[in-house]
Amino acid sequence: MKFEKELKITKTDVPGLLVVDLPVHGDDRGWFKENWQNAKMVELGLPELNPVQNNVAFSTKRGVTRGYHAEPWDKFISIANGKIFGSWVDLRAGDSFGKVFSIEIDPSKAVFVPRGVANAYQVLEDNTTYVYLVNDHWNPNSKYVAVNLADPEIGTKWAIPLDNAIISDKDKNTPLLKDITPIKPKTVAIVGASGQLGTALRAVYTDAMALDYPTTDITKMDSLEEVDWQNVDTIINAAAYTNVDGAETPEGRVPCWAINAVGPRNLAEIANKYNLTLVHISSDYVFDGTKENHAETENFAPLSVYGQSKAAGDIAVSLAKKHYICRTSWLIGEGKNFVRTMLDLAEKGVEPRVVNDQKGRLTFTSELVKIIVHLLETRAPYGTYNASNIGEIKSWSDITRDIFDLSGNRNLKVTGISTDGYFAGSKNSVAPRPTNSDFNLDKLHSTGFKSTDWEVELKEYIDKQLKGGK
Repeated sequence: MKFEKELKITKTDVPGLLVVDLPVHGDDRGWFKENWQNAKMVELGLPELNPVQNNVAFSTKRGVTRGYHAEPWDKFISIANGKIFGSWVDLRAGDSFGKVFSIEIDPSKAVFVPRGVANAYQVLEDNTTYVYLVNDHWNPNSKYVAVNLADPEIGTKWAIPLDNAIISDKDKNTPLLKDITPIKPKTVAIVGASGQLGTALRAVYTDAMALDYPTTDITKMDSLEEVDWQNVDTIINAAAYTNVDGAETPEGRVPCWAINAVGPRNLAEIANKYNLTLVHISSDYVFDGTKENHAETENFAPLSVYGQSKAAGDIAVSLAKKHYICRTSWLIGEGKNFVRTMLDLAEKGVEPRVVNDQKGRLTFTSELVKIIVHLLETRAPYGTYNASNIGEIKSWSDITRDIFDLSGNRNLKVTGISTDGYFAGSKNSVAPRPTNSDFNLDKLHSTGFKSTDWEVELKEYIDKQLKGGK
């Protein structure tokens, strides 16, 4: 047998189902092929499979026929010897539901089968060896959807009539396509789902798995292993210890490091184990604020325990094979936040003293969610991205004046004060803050993302609050 050909990947009518032509080099002694070559195949368009299990099925007789099964993982199917007639039907929810593709496979071909596409095959030669890689471990609790081989709606023209085929009783009695519940796509798991960002994320990812403490404790690997990750493809970590001053105390330091550093490390381990994408929210506090414009490549220089814990979390997440670190600042969403606090003071007629030597931009959760969705949907290169609104750099005191003006309280006076002056005489621990939180957004914009000016969003946010949208 001799099959001299180039490695080639061809799309089919079933989205994501790919046929791979494998070079097979043979002579009088036999033949050789690279059955799986990750680097070459990914370069040609095959998704990253990250196989964790290799299965082999040997059939002694021509006519053995295995039913349409859609297991909850991706497969890479090939033949070690012999020949099969393979057939696939799409059971995923969407326009492609019910689409069918069939082809004969010998050692010179392979097929990549995405999760949710049911796979069946018929052995065409005695002593055929069928091999497949999968990217999740089989376990007895794994659930899969099966559909009937003889379903006229599918209409597969089998190489060997099913009446003459060798089929198990189980595969003879599977349901018809019309009785199948379409398989939903894998979902997003949101860690810290009840916080400001988590709430905004759940409004977009309505089918997301919501994970919150104490039910799920990211600081404990045993707790994370209790989560069913089989139908998850992305983890978004919106959990954080954010009491910046509290982290400077002995009682605050432990939970700060646990949640901001140990937790992300554990999530990175889970992401690698289950081949998931991990999105993690970072902070401007990983920098000391001495530079005018922070790029993603700037070295860490945290001033506080909180900043140190966030930097450690970033390092841990960077070890995940598929990760996005979204570095943001001055986050504003639903619930208690700086804008809401200033509006409450204005309503009471309070004329506040507000820090004037820390500068940056507000980042609204609506903008941060758009950035996360954009990175995931466009499959932007993995890595760290500065993630904030665009707009003029202002101090907290200048932003307070804007808030008062937009809320109709411009008659109230805002007094600017230095950070040291503001905290002078405080008996509580005070964490040092970066003085400049201006992010360079060039890397984000290079992916095609179009940012919104924070002052536009501030006006919309205040209008909503004044109309009762607290």
